[in-house]
Amino acid sequence: MTKKVAVIGSGASGLTAIKCCVDEGLHPVCFERTDHIGGLWYYTEEATDGQACVMKSTIINTSKEMMTYSDFPIPKEYPIYMHNKYVLKYFNLYADNFDLRKYIRFKTEVTSVSRSPDFNTSGQWNITTKDLTTGETKEHVFDAVMVCTGHHADKNIPEFPGISTYNKTFLFIGKCLGI
Repeated sequence: MTKKVAVIGSGASGLTAIKCCVDEGLHPVCFERTDHIGGLWYYTEEATDGQACVMKSTIINTSKEMMTYSDFPIPKEYPIYMHNKYVLKYFNLYADNFDLRKYIRFKTEVTSVSRSPDFNTSGQWNITTKDLTTGETKEHVFDAVMVCTGHHADKNIPEFPGISTYNKTFLFIGKCLGI
């Protein structure tokens, strides 16, 4: 029986996770809470809590030769240091080339991941999902789970005594002036 693998997220890591599962004869099911692939490389004007997004002007800080997937080279005509539009274009080419979209359930949020009651013998995982279009929740059982959600989605704001009264304008001007 083919092992079922849950892949959470269809960004840079999620896409390759889906492909690796297919290459190994596994059955991946990717849950993507947005309506698109690309993760943080999908630029949008509107910020969404819990959803990472690059800035409009973001250009990748590694060359395309270092960033490319080994099984699908970035097109030669793309710039060496790609703007985020090219990165997203590349991810779409990758997904289309390997027909990965058929494994992705868009607008589906994973709300819970836990070990199955018989995990010690089965190694299986229980996953609860919510269809963001209908609101319907479903329970699933998988043989493995790959969490490919990245680490840029949640704000990381330090907290220390007095921060609420700190003059943020001075902090910004000070950074600009190097003080």
